[in-house]
Amino acid sequence: MAEENRKVAFICSKGDLDMAYPALVMGWAALGNGIDVTIFFTFWGMDMIRKTRQDHLELAPVANTSMKLSMMGIKADNAGIPNIMGMLPGMTAFATKLMKDKMAKLQVPPIGEYLQMLVDGGAKLYACKMSVDMFDLKKEDFVDGVIDIVTASDFMDMVEGAQVIFI
Repeated sequence: MAEENRKVAFICSKGDLDMAYPALVMGWAALGNGIDVTIFFTFWGMDMIRKTRQDHLELAPVANTSMKLSMMGIKADNAGIPNIMGMLPGMTAFATKLMKDKMAKLQVPPIGEYLQMLVDGGAKLYACKMSVDMFDLKKEDFVDGVIDIVTASDFMDMVEGAQVIFI
């Protein structure tokens, strides 16, 4: 009897720039290792696949306790960014630009290009029906490569036996 192919499923629930990349990076690594990849986008994670939002994901420094001054280009050993600074006008745009610049320097593709690479590599993308209904969206609102809008139950049936990673 032939061994069944390994499977991994990612549930993307957040639409922040820094929360978009983990599933993309791990999904690409999984495909490279011959693992079947399925990604389910729900709640704000659907911004990753929405035509009008995909290129506008941001990195908000407010209440981001992991963001350090050194990540912003300021020489400071593990000093966090005070929350009050994150509330200043333009800080979200500034943090977003810094992250995008750093990703580009590392030759990490933008979200849309990364998703297309995953689709071209065989990854399957699905949108959550409940979230789609809640936000009054339609399949036409999503980028090419999203196979369908499915319920959480349908998704669980599709990925039976897969390692499921919630992001």
